[in-house]
Amino acid sequence: PACRPECVVNTDCNLNQACSNQKCRDPCPGTCGVGARCQVINHNPICSCPNGFTGDPFIRCQPKPPPQASPPTNPCQPSPCGPYSQCKVSGDSPSCSCLPDYVGVPPNCKPECISNSECPSHQACINQKCKDPCPGTCGANAECRVVSHTPQCVCIVGYTGDPFRQCIQQAPIPEERPTPCIPSPCGSNAVCREQNNAGSCTCLPDYLGNPYEGCRPECVLNTDCPSNKACMQNKCRDPCPGTCGQNADCQVVNHLPLCTCRPGYTGDPFRYCNLQPPAPVEAAPINPCNPSPCGPNSQCREVNSQAVCSCLPTYIGSPPGCRPECVVSSECPPNKACVNQKCVDPCPGTCGLNARCEVINHSPICSCDQGFTGDPFSRCYTIPQQIPPTETPVPVNPCIPSPCGLNSICQAVGNIPSCSCLPSYIGSPPNCRPECRISAECASNLACIREKCKDPCPGSCGAGALCSVINHTPVCTCPEGYTGDPFTNCFPKPPPTSPPAAADPCNPSPCGPNTQCNDGVCTCLPEYQGDPFAGCRPECVLNTDCPKNQACIRNKCKDPCPGTCGQDARCDVINHIPVCSCPDGMSGNPFVQCRVMQAPVTTQPCNPSPCGPFSQCREVNGQAVCSCVPGYIGSPPACRP
Repeated sequence: PACRPECVVNTDCNLNQACSNQKCRDPCPGTCGVGARCQVINHNPICSCPNGFTGDPFIRCQPKPPPQASPPTNPCQPSPCGPYSQCKVSGDSPSCSCLPDYVGVPPNCKPECISNSECPSHQACINQKCKDPCPGTCGANAECRVVSHTPQCVCIVGYTGDPFRQCIQQAPIPEERPTPCIPSPCGSNAVCREQNNAGSCTCLPDYLGNPYEGCRPECVLNTDCPSNKACMQNKCRDPCPGTCGQNADCQVVNHLPLCTCRPGYTGDPFRYCNLQPPAPVEAAPINPCNPSPCGPNSQCREVNSQAVCSCLPTYIGSPPGCRPECVVSSECPPNKACVNQKCVDPCPGTCGLNARCEVINHSPICSCDQGFTGDPFSRCYTIPQQIPPTETPVPVNPCIPSPCGLNSICQAVGNIPSCSCLPSYIGSPPNCRPECRISAECASNLACIREKCKDPCPGSCGAGALCSVINHTPVCTCPEGYTGDPFTNCFPKPPPTSPPAAADPCNPSPCGPNTQCNDGVCTCLPEYQGDPFAGCRPECVLNTDCPKNQACIRNKCKDPCPGTCGQDARCDVINHIPVCSCPDGMSGNPFVQCRVMQAPVTTQPCNPSPCGPFSQCREVNGQAVCSCVPGYIGSPPACRP
């Protein structure tokens, strides 16, 4: 839809070119006479005889005869006025003016038009005038439209034939009763039923939503259900039944079944809990939260001797993947910045008095209000009125007010302020800033501490613990062979009393819905995709999950056209919906069958002539071939004298 010709009018071309047949070309070839020179001025070819030559530059230039004693010369012979102009003698000087019906100023007189491209698109150049080309062009019962200067005749509605000669009334084609459900007006996972000659859509059983847009199952992922339910076979159900072993209780935490042995029992709660033997008095109770299994940015609490993990306040996600709302400003909207791992407005408290703040790409930009000047980061004051200088001017300190911006110092060197950043600040005035404001501005193994990028480990971990920095955060762990709280104290592990029973890494399954577990490795089921630990989903559930030229058919993005349209009809997919239509030259019900239309009356390609003024048209193999009439130059539709 954005395609266009190289030019339509001369002004679309360079000044030394003209628009001919929608191409920018040199208008000189074939314009001037023998021995004449051509110069393009403002798109127009100007012919003139060279020095030492005379004559009509549009026909022939001849060498000037030797000067002879002759009566006074006529300043209008030869005419200096250029084409399409007239010359009158005024005193001893020529006076030039354009001929009637010509426009411009000599030597650039020209007709209103030479080619169609110089006229509005709804007019054509006829006898060097921009006129409506329609009168007398079309036959009876036809209407005329001008498209790009060319008259186009079409039969009015209900008529057929040669619009350039005569249109006759078209015999009505019996319309076949359309089927309201072909094609289906319904969205995916919906069925169409005919009611009162109209299609009525309803969702499939166990599906919900708007059937005209698309129905979806109750759930696809666990997150589509309440936290105490899990998505099982596209239904939100209690995941506990059949999950836990004998003498075990089940509790749903964040969509997952958590099995724990009943009080007084011990063992694998997913298989079998045995009656717990009386514990020796000296045995210290085991704290399942020491060490914490929950990962960084999380908290652990003991529920029935089991560790239950949750994210710390102000953190999002689920253990062990708890994370702050943001780490860098690019994770926030453009009008917010990441401050203390929160997306907040960075403006409050940033700018000075009488200054306004605007957030551009996460950064607060301060500027003085209109009519004020000064340092927008500290204070803006009213611009003083100009006072005429007194006889003894008072020295002006160029550093008051400081033009250097925040976190900078100003020194007067002569009468010019010299700006530099304060010690321990980086950048250049007026954009001096500390080494960092948030940890995201430091390397990933450093954190922003008192506006400096430093190692956050010293003093963070307990005795005997190891510290590693992950994404600016110190992570404390006990060394291999040690246990305890790494933030307080790590101590050697006691020797095991008996070898632990081999646990099944897939019981309970760590995988989400629509997955399979093999030795603790989660993978999506065939034809499903996504994160197998969070839950896999099919390729599509609604049409909007697919490209616009496809539809969601049985959870796959497919072409909805096959089998939709009738015989000899064409199918186009528009916004997921198959649209059937008969090809050009055919008519009928595109959902049943398209038939070839009655052959139109043979037309004459030269009636009316498409060649333009000063041209002739002849038919060659059913095509119109245009040429200029004798005595005219150029090429159609731009033939000219």
